[in-house]
Amino acid sequence: MERLFITGIGTDVGKTVVAALLTEALGADYWKPVQAGLEPTTDSQTVRSLVTNPASRFHPEAYRLLLPASPHAAAEAESLTIRPGDFTLPQTENHLVVEGAGGLLVPLAPGFLVADLIGQLGLATIVVSRNYLGSINHTLLTLEALRQRGLPVRGLIFNGEPNPATEDFITAHTGVPVLPRLLPLPSLDATQIRPLATAYRDFFKLTEA
Repeated sequence: MERLFITGIGTDVGKTVVAALLTEALGADYWKPVQAGLEPTTDSQTVRSLVTNPASRFHPEAYRLLLPASPHAAAEAESLTIRPGDFTLPQTENHLVVEGAGGLLVPLAPGFLVADLIGQLGLATIVVSRNYLGSINHTLLTLEALRQRGLPVRGLIFNGEPNPATEDFITAHTGVPVLPRLLPLPSLDATQIRPLATAYRDFFKLTEA
């Protein structure tokens, strides 16, 4: 049974689209522990709109915060402190996809980072990388931080047009498994997500129900 935490090398690298793809591919449940920013839509609402399989359940966030900012700052704006003890995995016998907020070292509360949450939940990580100037450094730093913390990496997904010089170096240097690439989509809707899910089923050695 796959229990996966989706993190990225930064903000806006494609975590939510990847989360939708893996939720669709696995027929998994989906959970966003902390949502910072509720307008125009939440990540959970976006994933729900992109997933068509009948098996997936969408579990409520532990924290829904109004301000689109770092979770610790969004919580402070509402006079809240995010508490590690408030996070427990949803009860399910299904595969589970959990989407993080921002990158690996984003603060959730004083002394409590996204990486700490991953360790607390005991999940394997999928890292999403997008090619831009500096992305090699950001990708290697993310993977190195996971390694130093002893957090298992299930795989790496490159989002965007191929950049062999960047990607070949990252994969050779780290040796992490690489999942199928996410190419730019002409539109973001369920009709685009469902056909792509087949490649991810093949990675996880699953057959479609």
